[in-house]
Order: sequence, then structure tokens, then C-alpha cells
Amino acid sequence: MNVIQVLFWILSAMALVSALMVLLSKNPVHSVLWLVAVFFAISGHYILLNAQFIAIVNLIVYAGAIMVLFLFVIMLMNLNKDTEPQKNIWMKLAGAISAGCLLMILVSLIKQAPELQAKTAMMNEGGIGLIANLGKALFNTYVVPFEISSILFLSAMVGAVVIGKKD
Repeated sequence: MNVIQVLFWILSAMALVSALMVLLSKNPVHSVLWLVAVFFAISGHYILLNAQFIAIVNLIVYAGAIMVLFLFVIMLMNLNKDTEPQKNIWMKLAGAISAGCLLMILVSLIKQAPELQAKTAMMNEGGIGLIANLGKALFNTYVVPFEISSILFLSAMVGAVVIGKKD
């Protein structure tokens, strides 16, 4: 095993444990902090894939800005155990069905792993994840979805201001 494989397994274990802690934490603030740890582990995976720009953007945008927004929403909602609604059996059943569907997808992906590794080996020419290639793809091929997402973020910001504004 070389160093990259060891780092991959360490980052994967860190991401899985942190993601489980997001789900299992009783305190919403602790869940947000565990989610930041997940984003750090994912950024480590991006660095291993030679996508340094995406790793830095992931840290700045998601682990920074989005998590601060999550914390503001949690503080704004003032979540207490008293105000939390009790989940009925249908919600639990829907969660179990969704988890089963996700498990089926993951199993099918694991079965297809050798084919995906062969395709990845062909793509590994060294230009993937670099800023120039990302900019060309973002502003040539995906310019419309990029602009639509910016409008979505703007409307989310306006909505957060309207919700947080007192009468």
C-alpha cells in the first residue's frame, strides 16, 4: 500500500464516521460541526484526485459560508426538545424505504467498480481538476445551469432575510 491509498482510507473513515455522527448527534450545533468535518474529508479526497481548486472551493463555500448559514438558521429557529414534533410511523417507514433504496444503489455501484476504474484510468491524463479546464467547462458548456444556480442562491438569501426580519 502506498501513501495515497492510506490517505484515501483514512479520509474515507473520517468522512463515514463524521457523517454518522451528523445523523446520531442530538444537538443540532454538534451535527453542523460534524458536517464541517465531512466537508474537510471530502476536500482531502479532492486533493488526492488532483483537483486542488475544487477542494479549496469546497472548504470556502461549503465548510465556511454554508455552515455559517446553517448555524444562523439553527439559532434563528431556537430548536428545543419541547418544540420538536414527534415523528409518526409513516415518517419512519419512509426513512427506512429511502435507506433501502440508497443501499441498493450503493451495492450496484460496488458491482460496477471494475468498469468504472477502467474508465477512470483512461481519463487520468493529468488535466482533470485544473482551474483552466474547470473554467472552460463552467463558462462554455454549463453557463446556463451556473446562472440558474446563482439566481437560486440569490432567492435563498432574500428568503433568509425576509424570514429573519422582525415585524
